[in-house]
Amino acid sequence: MAGRIVILPDDLTGKIAAGEVIERPASIVKELMENALDAGASDIVVELEKGGCGSIRVVDNGEGIEAPDVPLAFERFATSKIYRFDDIYRVRSYGFRGEALPSIAAVSRIEMITRKGDALAGTRIIVEAGKIVSVIETGCPVGTSVTVNHIFDAVPVRKKFLKANATEQGYCLDVITRMALSHSGVRIKVTAGSRELLNIPAAGDMSERIKLVMGKDALDHMVHVRGEKEFVKVQGFVSRPEHTRASTKQLYCYVNRRFVRDYLLNHAVMTAYRQLIEAKRYPSAVLFVDLPSEHVDVNVHPAKMEVRFRNPREIYELLVEAIVASLSKISSLPGVSGGAVPHYGDPRKAVQDYGTRVHEALRRYTVSSGPGKLSFVDVRGRRDSLPENERVKAEVESIHRIQQVPDIDKGGEDIWGKAEILFADLEYVGQIAGTYLVFSAHERLILVDQHAAHERVLYERLRRESLERSEGIISQRLLIPEVVHLSPGQRASLMGSAVHLAETGIELESFGGDAVVLKSVPAMVSHVEPGALIYEILDLCAKTERPLSREMMKQKILTLVACKAAIKANHVLSVSEVRELCRDLDATPFSSTCPHGRPVSVSFSLREVERMFKRR
Repeated sequence: MAGRIVILPDDLTGKIAAGEVIERPASIVKELMENALDAGASDIVVELEKGGCGSIRVVDNGEGIEAPDVPLAFERFATSKIYRFDDIYRVRSYGFRGEALPSIAAVSRIEMITRKGDALAGTRIIVEAGKIVSVIETGCPVGTSVTVNHIFDAVPVRKKFLKANATEQGYCLDVITRMALSHSGVRIKVTAGSRELLNIPAAGDMSERIKLVMGKDALDHMVHVRGEKEFVKVQGFVSRPEHTRASTKQLYCYVNRRFVRDYLLNHAVMTAYRQLIEAKRYPSAVLFVDLPSEHVDVNVHPAKMEVRFRNPREIYELLVEAIVASLSKISSLPGVSGGAVPHYGDPRKAVQDYGTRVHEALRRYTVSSGPGKLSFVDVRGRRDSLPENERVKAEVESIHRIQQVPDIDKGGEDIWGKAEILFADLEYVGQIAGTYLVFSAHERLILVDQHAAHERVLYERLRRESLERSEGIISQRLLIPEVVHLSPGQRASLMGSAVHLAETGIELESFGGDAVVLKSVPAMVSHVEPGALIYEILDLCAKTERPLSREMMKQKILTLVACKAAIKANHVLSVSEVRELCRDLDATPFSSTCPHGRPVSVSFSLREVERMFKRR
C-alpha cells in the first residue's frame, strides 16, 4: 500500500537537484570553470587532490562578487542573468555562480574567497551540506577562489559509484581540455598535488590553441573549415580522411562556445565523411557553431550538454557543406589539391537521398509547443507546405550549395602556405610488388596504392554517371543470363532490393523456386563472373544489422563495382598508364582515401628517410 503524500524537506530536495547536475568531480570542475569564464577571467588555475575526489580548487582573476551578493550566490534559483521568462532564450553566458554553487554545496563543503576590483577587502564564505557556516571579511586578490572538499560525504551512495582516482582525474582533464579549446585567450594551469599536469598559455588564435592542447601533429593533419549563411557561422578544423580514430573522443562541437554532445552536429560531421573513412573510424574535429541565442535552446539538459535548434535543417546543411568543401580540396599529400567537387548533373536526383539523411538527423529535433510558447519547430514543416515547384527549387538550391565548391588557383598556396602539388607533377620512380607506385617530389618519398587510387577514381565516375543519366549506370546485357540458386532468405533479401540494384546497372528477375536470373551487370565489371557478383552483394547485405536504405544500398553497390573494376595488386602498369591514373586522381574529389576509407598514398619526408638510415 502506498504511503501518504508528503512535501520533501529542503535538504533532501537540494541533494536530489544536485544529483542532476553534479555527477562526479569533473562536473564540479566544469561548473566552476564556466563561472570563472563568465566572470571574464583570463587566467584560471585548477588544483586537484586525489583526482578531484579529495578536493578541487579553482582560482581565477575574474571580476569577483559583491560582498552583499556572496551569501545569495548559494541560494537556489539565484541568478543575475535571468529576470523574466524570455531571458532564458537569450542567455549568451554559461550561467552564473548562483546557479551552480547551491548544487555543489548540497553535496560537499565549499570555501569561497572573492573580491571585486573596486572593493578594499574581499569576502570569505564557508558552506557545508548546503548550510552557510560563516561569512567574514578578508584580504585577497581581485577574483575568486573556490575550494571544494568532502565531496559526496553527504551522499555516500553517490560516492561509492566514483571510479579510481586516476580515472576521475582523466574525466576532469577532459572537461578542462574542452574549455581550453574554446577559449584561446585564457591561460589554464592544472596541478595534481605537487605535479603540474597542464600549463596552457593564452593563444592568439584557434589553430595555435589546438596545437597547444592537442599537439602539433594533430594540427598538421587537419584542414580549416569555414561556412556562413544568414544568421549562422561555422568555423573550425577537421582531420584529413586518412587520419582517423577509433572513437569520437576527439570530436569537439561547440555552440556559442559551449561544448555540446549533439546528435545533429555529430551526424552532420559523419555525413560529410561518408565514403571517405573506414567503418567504425571517426574523424577528429574542433568545430564552432555561432548563432543568435534566440535561435538555440540550451536549457533542455540539466548539465546543458544538449541543445535544440530553431532551424536544425539549416544548421545541418551548412555544417555538411562547409566540411565537404574543405575535404574536397585536399588530397593525400600536404598541399595537394583534389580539385573542386564536380557538378553531378540534375541535383533533383540527389534530393531524396540527401533528404533522407537529413530527415534521420532531424527526427529528434521537433519540439511540440502550445499556444504562446516559444516554438522550436522542424523547418521541414515550412517546406512541405510550399507548392511542389517551390519546394523542389528549395531542395535543389540546398544540393547546389553542397556540391559547388570554389576552384583552387593553379600554382597558388593552401592555408598552410604550401605550394600546390598535383599527382601528375610528381616524378615517377617505379613500382613495388606490382602494387605500389613510387614517386619523388620536394624532398619527399611518396607511395601510392594503385588499387585504392583507381578505386576512388572509378567510384566518383560511377557516382557522377548515376546522377547524370536518367536510366542509371551504363550496364552490359549478358549474352547468356546467369541463373543463381539461393536460400529463401537470400532470395527474399535480393529481390527486395531489385529496384535499387537496377539503378546501379544490375538487373535481376525471379526465376521460380529458389532461383533468380541475372540479366545485366554494370559495364565496368562485365569481366567479373556474374554469380560471384551476386554473392558479393548478399555478403554486403548480411553485414548490416538492419535493412539498408536506398541511398546506402546504392553507395555500397557502387563501392563494390568500383573495387571489382579497379586495377588489382600485382598488376604491372606502364609509364603512360601511371600518368593517366595520376591525371584522373588530380581531377577526382576526395582523392586522399578510397571509398572504403583506406589511404590512397603515404609520404615520407627526407628527414624521416635519413633517420631510418641513421643519418640524423
